[in-house]
Amino acid sequence: MPGSEIEIVFATAQDAETLTRLQIDFGDEFDEPEAPFEVLLPRFRRFLADPAGFALLARRHDRIVGYAVVALRPAIYNDGGHVATLDELYVRPQHRSQGIGGALLAQAVDESRRRDAGEMHINVDSSDIDARRFYERHGFRNSIPGVDEPVLWYFAEWDAD
Repeated sequence: MPGSEIEIVFATAQDAETLTRLQIDFGDEFDEPEAPFEVLLPRFRRFLADPAGFALLARRHDRIVGYAVVALRPAIYNDGGHVATLDELYVRPQHRSQGIGGALLAQAVDESRRRDAGEMHINVDSSDIDARRFYERHGFRNSIPGVDEPVLWYFAEWDAD
């Protein structure tokens, strides 16, 4: 399998800086600026300390080449009792199309299921055709079975004041 030398590991508190750098690189690549390092780092530390989520790192030859971040929450939608949200999945450009994203996604799904999540949600920009194809290739869809209309995601942000 392509990418067979890839190791997927759980991120620990010691990996917060690595995750922060990856998140900033992700935002830079897609022209979606992230908060500065000194703001994101404590957020990742807080996230990694919370049992309601987890992060995965993809390692190749002792280099981190990608990551995934998953948050879980209680839900009434399924018998599993939880819904997992894949907040982030990123593979560095030079390591794409080698099975790394698929390996990260598969491990994220497996771990979410192990933690009693009955489904996973992923938010993707409608214009991001590559990401949409990737998730669809891995069994995700943007409509409810039997319904032709796409599912829409809405959000609101509040100031931290």
